[in-house]
Amino acid sequence: MAIQVTRKDPKEANENIIRRFNRRVLQSGLVADYKATMRFSKPISKRDRRSKAIIRDIRKAEKVERIKLGLK
Repeated sequence: MAIQVTRKDPKEANENIIRRFNRRVLQSGLVADYKATMRFSKPISKRDRRSKAIIRDIRKAEKVERIKLGLK
């Protein structure tokens, strides 16, 4: 989908043209669609989620222990 913006009159300021273009881009929803596809990630299986959560908890516990000992 191409978005075209033309001058309303020959003396129209460039800032107005840019403002109208930005408004049309936002209204078209192209930016939102693109960002949604950028953030898409494949679903993770329940087993993988659980294993990652266990690893996260272990690392957090190790970090807390190091802080208590004054190592980091």
